[in-house]
Amino acid sequence: MKDAEVVLKSDKANFQMLYFTCSSLSQDDSKLYGLTDMTGSPNIFSYDLKTGKLNILSDNQDGILRSYVYFNGEWDKGLGKASVVLDSERNILYYIQGNEIRRIKDGTIAKLNNVRDDRVTAFMHVSPDGKMLAVPSTDRRALEYDLDTEGYGLDRRPVFSVDERCIREHLSSYLSFYDTETGTLIREVTVPDCWITHVVFSPVNPLLMLFNNEWTCKDTGIRRVWIYDWNNGYKQLRSEGNARSRNDWVCHELWSSDGKWVIYHGEKTGGAFVGRIDPVSSKCQEILLDKSFRAYGHFTIDGLDNLICDGYFKFPDDKDIVRDNPTDNGPDPHKKNGRYISLVLPDWERETLEWHPLTNHDTDWLSQDSHPHPVADHSNHHIYFSSRRDKTIGIYRIAY
Repeated sequence: MKDAEVVLKSDKANFQMLYFTCSSLSQDDSKLYGLTDMTGSPNIFSYDLKTGKLNILSDNQDGILRSYVYFNGEWDKGLGKASVVLDSERNILYYIQGNEIRRIKDGTIAKLNNVRDDRVTAFMHVSPDGKMLAVPSTDRRALEYDLDTEGYGLDRRPVFSVDERCIREHLSSYLSFYDTETGTLIREVTVPDCWITHVVFSPVNPLLMLFNNEWTCKDTGIRRVWIYDWNNGYKQLRSEGNARSRNDWVCHELWSSDGKWVIYHGEKTGGAFVGRIDPVSSKCQEILLDKSFRAYGHFTIDGLDNLICDGYFKFPDDKDIVRDNPTDNGPDPHKKNGRYISLVLPDWERETLEWHPLTNHDTDWLSQDSHPHPVADHSNHHIYFSSRRDKTIGIYRIAY
């Protein structure tokens, strides 16, 4: 293993990458985009990897907007940190400021539309052709609670099950599609009794989109991963049968680079696993991890369809790290003590994984922002990740 290279770090401010459902890099890998609080409130930045020039692109002075993951944010004002998404091919960013859906293009901020004031939002995504922006939202009641009496942990997440509330009170989520040029709402799909927090367009087909049902309170093996087909509506992807159960736990869905498979990971009888499913034929393949790999992590994918992971792996003589981490009490069954960025080479037909630990990311996992969320650059030369190694979050990279 090698030490990772520091890309952006400060003792006085945090620098983090965008969420792993989109790239943080321009298509030519010359610019890095992310979030920083160097101005006091969080804002979006661009960083020229050749010249070292840093630009603040947004104009937020109102803190953080309340949304999924950022439960202790403000109602109706502030930057939606979960909303920021990059169209890396065109170097255009989209985000939510207060109740406004905004676009940053050529350094200019433009309002596209408004979010309804009776909804809360989450992680947005832009279509591969750059023409549509998908905005997931949920009835506001889903996150209406007193942070002091009904919240816990560093992020004051709810002590109750949001999913259970959505079912009991018949709260809905919405898939809203906007024209990225005019801001016109093109289509809106209502999904009842559901808490949607992630949406990801197919990398090759703008009419197909993954979405999730977050922190499911029951049937955690089959209710997480969904697909929306522009022409045929939405459906669940993972079903029971062939060593799959509704009592499994499934998370972090994303597309393979060619759009032919949906990748995800989770836990079932026998241990942790990583899987893929054909959204057309429903063919499913799942590979069990080594039984000693018990640390929380994410699987992402590079342009060669190799897997990248920021958790799970451990050497035989590694001792588990023990932290007072309130997010360990969340819905996932793993401790957040993973320490390595690994390249993982799957053989799906033989159901084997070849692990290559590349570097120790050293993060503390104590907030969503300090999760590494590793993403490969477009040339498949470097893996970039966030980490809080000291007092602040910085961005690093490792060649592979």
